[in-house]
Amino acid sequence: QVQLVESGGGLVQPGGSLTLSCAASGFTNYYYTIGWFRQSPGKEREGISCIDISESTTEYADSVKGRFTISTDGTKNTVYLQMNNLKPEDTGLYYCATNLRQDLSLLPKEYDYWGRGTQVTVSS
Repeated sequence: QVQLVESGGGLVQPGGSLTLSCAASGFTNYYYTIGWFRQSPGKEREGISCIDISESTTEYADSVKGRFTISTDGTKNTVYLQMNNLKPEDTGLYYCATNLRQDLSLLPKEYDYWGRGTQVTVSS
């Protein structure tokens, strides 16, 4: 069965960097998309970035373009989110999820399997 486990969250000062990891297991092929989402207090869950595991094509929300980079390792079993120049508004619970198809969507409703999240707090 598909499982996703996030790690790498923490407390960081504004302007700092963090790298989140999403360990993926239970997939039977590489024809799927992994997305990163975040949920901040009082706000709806929003899509941050996603990657087509087979094609390595990517998509980013405007709010993180130029600051965040999504990637996968050689085994394609882990997806990373490198976050640079972090801002207080980046604070939230970060989730990875999959839609089990090749669809670079940032809409949470289109994703079927979710991890439990990792907390990122940007504060001085």
